[in-house]
Amino acid sequence: MSGGDDETEDIADDFGAGGEAPSIEFHGGKWMSGFPLAFFVVWAIVQSGLLRIGDTTGLVAGMLVALIVGMLFVKGSWKSYANTIFEGMTRRVAATAVVAWLWAGMFAETIQVGGFVDGLVWAANAAGLGASLFPAATFILAALLATGIGTGYGTTVAFTTLFFPAGVLLGANPVLLFGAILSGAVFGDNLAPVSDTTIVSAVTQDSDIGGVVASRFKYAILAAVIAFAAYVVAGSAMTGLDVPGQAQEIFVENSQPAGLLHLLSMLVVIGTAVAGRHIVEAISWGIIVAAIFNLTFGLASVSDMVVFQASEELAIAQSLSGLPFVELVDAGSTGVGGSLYAGAAGFFPLIVLVLLIVAGAQVMIRGGGFQALQDWLLESVATSVRRAETTMVFGTALVNAMITINTAAEIAIGPYIARLGERFNINGYRRANILDANTSALGYIFPWSGGVLVGYAVIQDLPGEYEWFDQSMVVNPADVVPFVFHGWLLVAVFLLAALTGFGLEYTSDRESEEVERL
Repeated sequence: MSGGDDETEDIADDFGAGGEAPSIEFHGGKWMSGFPLAFFVVWAIVQSGLLRIGDTTGLVAGMLVALIVGMLFVKGSWKSYANTIFEGMTRRVAATAVVAWLWAGMFAETIQVGGFVDGLVWAANAAGLGASLFPAATFILAALLATGIGTGYGTTVAFTTLFFPAGVLLGANPVLLFGAILSGAVFGDNLAPVSDTTIVSAVTQDSDIGGVVASRFKYAILAAVIAFAAYVVAGSAMTGLDVPGQAQEIFVENSQPAGLLHLLSMLVVIGTAVAGRHIVEAISWGIIVAAIFNLTFGLASVSDMVVFQASEELAIAQSLSGLPFVELVDAGSTGVGGSLYAGAAGFFPLIVLVLLIVAGAQVMIRGGGFQALQDWLLESVATSVRRAETTMVFGTALVNAMITINTAAEIAIGPYIARLGERFNINGYRRANILDANTSALGYIFPWSGGVLVGYAVIQDLPGEYEWFDQSMVVNPADVVPFVFHGWLLVAVFLLAALTGFGLEYTSDRESEEVERL
């Protein structure tokens, strides 16, 4: 995720604020406030892991049931519980994820209808980039984009829309390719100075952003180098799927380089974001430039980007049918279409899920569950420096399993990490790095996490985009878990660092610069 400086502090304050609001008491104590999130995790494991059903709407139903059942354990009036659900669903941290998905989806679909996938296939074929190397190359390119624009979610949307079908068509293994995209997103979320997770990890640990990024670079690069090598090896060992009929040969032969013009559209987004502009502004400029390129160079028509499909029986529709964005259809087929609509509409179920999950997190905060968890870990588990840092790793993992939006999870656990680290005089840079590495990585690993589901939502729509893309090529979120190499390596690097003391710095070893407030 990504956001501008000012609004990210607002996000942190917004999600963690509200200490003066009424608390909620549960039968069974504070721990019972975590029931909705725990129930959802079990539901997600059964649905995605055991039954192999990667249906986002099914997860929405699971979270709804969790919130309803959780209400039954509330002491006294249910009004505070109900109000807390509303409170959580209006949190800015959820809105930030929603905005990133919607804007990135519109941008990706707009350059897709402009032939960017054609251009990628043409370039890969011309460069002799075979199926075995495509996942490794995708990982590097996704990492660069995510670092540039600061949003792993936006990168996941763009690459599953564009690079995923191109790689599958060229013979790359779909599961490995999806894992490479998620790994690139992890890299950027963890290292980009403008990433929400980077900013929140620095602010919650009272450290400057520049120093945090510089201090974590060695860990990120170490994991990335090993991940790249792993994708090269796995790409050679894992075969792709057969594309039906002659589709692969025909598509490759007829691919054109013109779509590569949209590399400039992507550069506009990266350049605007790096210049310090808001991510909404950056992607909006990318959409504008992409639309201009589509029309100027004949890559796509107005109706490819937005079209009103009106009934042919309607008189006013008949009079407007000469406009490039009005199309006459049967009375039963009316609607709105085009890349802008499709790019946004594909994320609607996921948006509802995110709002409900953040509501569940707010219930746990109001019910004292998070505080109880933090107190237990602090008093019973973290009794030495090594155990304290190991607890930081596993604590962030536990919270990320329940709160599937990485920034929200980071905000929830951040104060605990600060409290724990300060007890043992652990440097703020070190604390921020442990916090961010885990939230960045696990937010793209758990099958029910936001990063995985946003990519899955795109992949589910690909059979409708390409005739040759069938359901066998849709990757189940549970299948990709082992192949998010960079994510797993990043977690492993910091777990080993915690166990061995590698890179450990105390507060007295290095002073943080004045904290860059957002």
